[in-house]
Amino acid sequence: MIALRRYLSCGLLGLLFSPAGTWAVELGKPVPKFSVATLDGSTVRFTGASDEVVVLNLWATWCGYCREEMPALETYFRRHNNQGLRLIAVSMDDADADATVRKIMRGYSYPAGLGRLSDLSAFGRIWRLPMTFVIDRHGILRRDGGEGDPKVDLAVLEREVTPLLKEAPSPAEK
Repeated sequence: MIALRRYLSCGLLGLLFSPAGTWAVELGKPVPKFSVATLDGSTVRFTGASDEVVVLNLWATWCGYCREEMPALETYFRRHNNQGLRLIAVSMDDADADATVRKIMRGYSYPAGLGRLSDLSAFGRIWRLPMTFVIDRHGILRRDGGEGDPKVDLAVLEREVTPLLKEAPSPAEK
C-alpha cells in the first residue's frame, strides 16, 4: 500500500511539474503544424488536412521494440503506399548515431528523419520509444503514441490505419 501511495504521489507530482506542452496533441483533435528533417537533407512540413494519412514513427537505434516493429512498418508501407499513405520514421538518436541510422534505414523503403533537427513540439514531451502517431486525411490525431501499448505490428496497422486510407478527404481539403 505504501508503494502504491508513493507511485501515485510521484505520478501526480509529475503531472504538476511536467514541462509545458507535455500533452500538446489530443486524440480526436487537429494536430498542430510540425516538420521533419529527412536524412536526405530536405524538410517535410505537415500543416493540417491533406490527401494523405500520416504515420509518424519515433524510434532509436538502441530501442529493441523499435527495431522489432520496423519490418511490419515496411510491409504495411509497401502494401498501402499508393493509397495516400505517408509513413515517416524519425530517429530520436544523438548525432553520433547518424551513421548507424543511415545504415539501418537503407533496408527500408519508407523515408526517415532526424528528431533533433525536426520540429516535433506538436507532440509534446517524447518520453518513451517507440511512439507511433497516426493522423487522418483531415489532420486529426487518430493514434496517440504516448498512450496505451507503444508497439505496433501489421495487425494494428491494418486495423487502425487501413480504414483511414479508405476515407476520402472532404472537397474543401482538396
